[in-house]
Amino acid sequence: MHVDQKAEVRITPPRWLIPWITSAQVWIYETSNGRLGATGAGMPHLLLRTIGRKSGRELNVCLPYWLDEDGSRIVVASFAGGPKNPAWYHNVKDKRANPDVRVRDRDRVFRASVDVLEGEEHAHVWRALIADRPFYQRYQERTERRIPLVRLVEARS
Repeated sequence: MHVDQKAEVRITPPRWLIPWITSAQVWIYETSNGRLGATGAGMPHLLLRTIGRKSGRELNVCLPYWLDEDGSRIVVASFAGGPKNPAWYHNVKDKRANPDVRVRDRDRVFRASVDVLEGEEHAHVWRALIADRPFYQRYQERTERRIPLVRLVEARS
């Protein structure tokens, strides 16, 4: 069964504003128990909690997600096509600091393992993703780095 996941971002905020927007989204999402903030720009959003690989602090970020063909959530470390990967990506890549992560999807909270997609798997998922969300291709064109794709595989509630 295919779910329509098409979305288009018409206005991308400046990168310096993204952390401020994310902080506000996290607050709204948490305060409303996922009733508000769980969608934006026509996309479902989740809260991803990681442990800072350097600070050891709990960090939360609100991210849009896309479902792959297996129904797993894919988050995109685009940072609007910025020159560097977002901080949350570095945290999830560090398996010592984050052997798994906590995810909140609306009112559901669960642990998830993190799978950073590589090689042909990245290419395959990327093609399907940009067919639904072409703005990610525009973000890719803005940067020399390859934008990472991260699969969050639900482990337990």
